[in-house]
Amino acid sequence: MEPVAIDLAELADPRHTALLVMELQRGVAGDLAKFPDLVKACDERGVVANAARAVAAARAAGVRVVHCTAAFRADRAGSHTDNCPFIKGLLKDPGHMLEGTGAVEVLPEVYDPSDLESRRYHGFSPFTATSLDQTLRSLGVRTVVAVGLSLNLGIPGLCLEAVNLGYRVVVLTDAVAGIPADYGDAVMANTISLLAARTTSVELARAWE
Repeated sequence: MEPVAIDLAELADPRHTALLVMELQRGVAGDLAKFPDLVKACDERGVVANAARAVAAARAAGVRVVHCTAAFRADRAGSHTDNCPFIKGLLKDPGHMLEGTGAVEVLPEVYDPSDLESRRYHGFSPFTATSLDQTLRSLGVRTVVAVGLSLNLGIPGLCLEAVNLGYRVVVLTDAVAGIPADYGDAVMANTISLLAARTTSVELARAWE
């Protein structure tokens, strides 16, 4: 689908926008990550640096930054552990993304104590059965800007759920990644384009100046 002209100043007006950072955690994209291909894709595309640009611009403009994080309890309470092949594979490692460990910490490049966090213990997307929707509505948010990981699962899930809940969505094309890289590009072109406006961290930072 061809890009549609957007008015970023209106769509992402700081008065009604939040920036959602999807799983930019040490155990996903940082020094404790166990997904080398995804880390490589992030490095090649500058995902963390571009996300850092976006969160800095958001804070300067008064836009709330919300980290949508994932974790598992040691006893797996609150998590469905056998309904999905990918999760079953991940949890063969008893220490995977364990609550209270460094793996679940947000990358320091994108974190600030003023940020909010919405943590989940189940599934792949940030809205279902979490307080994220109520948090955003309490802040008067109507548009969400998405950065982070990944274009395989988390970002499409975020976009679809947000649209179903009535939000407008913007995805920063230089601050997301998937694997293989060409598959991520295909998701962006053929799925994300149907759900969200697309722009870059540079363009958004300029709109928020």
